Amino acid sequence: MEVILKEDVANLGHRGDVVKVADGYGRNFLLPRKLALQATLANKAVIEQMKAAAARRSATEKAQAEELVTKLEPVVLVFTRKSGENGQLFGSVTSADLAGELGTKGFDIDRRKIQLNEPLKALGNYDVAIKLHREVSAKLKVRVIGETMAEEEAGAAEPKAEEAVAE
Repeated sequence: MEVILKEDVANLGHRGDVVKVADGYGRNFLLPRKLALQATLANKAVIEQMKAAAARRSATEKAQAEELVTKLEPVVLVFTRKSGENGQLFGSVTSADLAGELGTKGFDIDRRKIQLNEPLKALGNYDVAIKLHREVSAKLKVRVIGETMAEEEAGAAEPKAEEAVAE
C-alpha cells in the first residue's frame, strides 16, 4: 500500500513523502491516527499544496526550535534521589521526570522529544539530547545528586542548631 505522510513518522519518512508500507500498518496505524493519506491520484495532486505549506511551516518551526535552544543552553536540571553507597540510585530519572521538571521551569517539551536511551540510574552529571526539530537538537545538562549530598550542601550553608547551643 502506498501512503502520503501527513506528519513525520520515525523510521518511515518525513511529512509529504510517498512511502510504501504493509497494508495492515497503513490501515490499522497510519490512517486511523491521521498520520497519512492513501496515495490516490486526487491525493497526489493535493500533496503538492501540502508540501508548499509544510515547507513554510517547517521553516517557522525550525526558527522557533533554534530560539528555544538558546533558552535551554543555560538550564541545569537537578534531581535529588535516594542512592546506595556506590552511587546507584534506588529509583531512576526518566524522560517523563525531565519533561515535568522542564514544565515547572516554563518549557513545554514533550517527553518523547527527549532522547534518553535508558533512564539515569546513577549519580552524576549528564548531557541529554532533546530533538526539537528534525534538524535542530539541544543539549540539556542534568545533575543527579543523592539525598545525603543534598543534606550536606544544605548543612554547610547553615550552622547546625547543636553547634550554636554549644557556643
